[in-house]
Amino acid sequence: MIKGLGGFGDMAKMMKTAKDMQDKMAQVQEDLARITVTGESGAGLVKATCTAKGELTALEIDPSIFVPSEKEVVEDLILAAIKEAQRAAEDRMQSEMARMTEGLGLPPGMKLPF
Repeated sequence: MIKGLGGFGDMAKMMKTAKDMQDKMAQVQEDLARITVTGESGAGLVKATCTAKGELTALEIDPSIFVPSEKEVVEDLILAAIKEAQRAAEDRMQSEMARMTEGLGLPPGMKLPF
């Protein structure tokens, strides 16, 4: 702490730490937008790809499932693949956030963003 400034030396250190954390958070957000995960259903007949932020970026459907009488099955497979990709995106986002915050000394169970 800087002599003569009272608690302001600690405040400056805290502000620098907050700024560093903000910069790290911005980097993690950029990284999450570039990381992709894939979910599948129907033994790979339908594949959905999302960013780690949960944005659907691609959908791949095997043409063999396009039978008019199986429309509802195809719809269910598509939804299942998207949900799986979004779950994988959430898991990846949580692991990236945990990696970023592991050195911050946060209480157990506390996650960012607050």
